[in-house]
Amino acid sequence: MLRLLSIELQKLKFNRSAKIISIIYFVLITFIALIASIEFNIGKVNFRVADQGIFNFPFIWHFNTYIAAILKIFFAIVIVSMMSNEYSYRTLKQNLIDGLSKREFVLSKFLTVIGFAIISTLFVFIVSIILGLSFSDYLEFGIIFSDMEYLFAYFIKLVGFFAFCLFLGVWVKRSAFAIGFLVVWWIAESIIYGLLKWQFFKGTEIADNITQFFPLSAMSNLIKEPFTRLGGVQSAANQLGEEFTKSYEVEFLPVLVVCIWTFLFVYWSYALLKRRDL
Repeated sequence: MLRLLSIELQKLKFNRSAKIISIIYFVLITFIALIASIEFNIGKVNFRVADQGIFNFPFIWHFNTYIAAILKIFFAIVIVSMMSNEYSYRTLKQNLIDGLSKREFVLSKFLTVIGFAIISTLFVFIVSIILGLSFSDYLEFGIIFSDMEYLFAYFIKLVGFFAFCLFLGVWVKRSAFAIGFLVVWWIAESIIYGLLKWQFFKGTEIADNITQFFPLSAMSNLIKEPFTRLGGVQSAANQLGEEFTKSYEVEFLPVLVVCIWTFLFVYWSYALLKRRDL
């Protein structure tokens, strides 16, 4: 496995666009820290975002992983371009001539996907620890390292999403078309959900029960939006007679569904290459 991973790292070493996009991705994650400096002055009221508890432990694990997951599209570009370059520069064919099997080729790409996910998860962990220690009102050891399942969910989400991008890169061959197809897939899932929710099954949870098994929907369900957990939002809702009863926990079913889709995407990538005359 180390041999396969080293082959991919060697290719990425000379991929200038991949390095630039990766740097942009990590820089944008560090920009989460800039949220702490945002202040609003409304009359005599001074409002600072960091004082609203978004960087408190353990809430910060939920908030940062949710925000960082939005930026995963940057790594998606790296992965699909990584595959398209294999076709454009004929390195795929050369690797097979040199003795690399198609199974090993797909495995090398998947190991790279896992590597990206691990590095990103560690980076989010470090950024969250620094911000939390700087701004959190709760610094007890037990509180700091509670709710760490959001990091696990973030890792699973990245692996699943990157495996999807890998499959699209193998299937479509061109990075621009692969990203375009990804957008079309997301729109299709949204339209299907809208039709089920507002046209066919109004007032029921049937639409959610069906679409939770769609790949992008399952990935989205891994880390639910954190904003309605904030004390200020909860208080405002209570004053308006509203109440948030949703669960924010990382649930087993989305994890299982994403893992199954990840396996399918990797298997389909291999099946496509196996049948394709290169």
